[in-house]
Amino acid sequence: MEIKLAENESDVLKCWDVLLALRPHLQKENFVPSINEMIQEGYQLAFIEEGGKAAAAIGFRYLQFLYNGKHYYIDDLSTLPEYRGKGYAGKLLDYVIAKAKAEGLHCVTLDSGYQRFDAHRLYLKKGFTLNCHHFSKNI
Repeated sequence: MEIKLAENESDVLKCWDVLLALRPHLQKENFVPSINEMIQEGYQLAFIEEGGKAAAAIGFRYLQFLYNGKHYYIDDLSTLPEYRGKGYAGKLLDYVIAKAKAEGLHCVTLDSGYQRFDAHRLYLKKGFTLNCHHFSKNI
């Protein structure tokens, strides 16, 4: 099970289906430009490939806040339904956690919708804790 970093447009496009499964509002014509802009801002997209496309993907970025210091924030973690149960999401989480440790970062954080119970079980199993509510206001 090889984890690859998306390094070009072809790699980004391999991740389209798996990220659309998590973010159904996305539009394909904006996908590559959006990811490329995010990469310029420090976003990294890693994936596990099967059959020429991503079966699972994780998007993350470096952040630093006063309350928790230097860390990786996971924007996106998704596995296509037909590939669930193979441990791909766990391997991608392990990849980001190991990368954070190797870079001397203090933690890995993420937000998750209240309804994502399967994801929550995985995060808790991997040692994540519930420690805040995330608030947002649409403008």
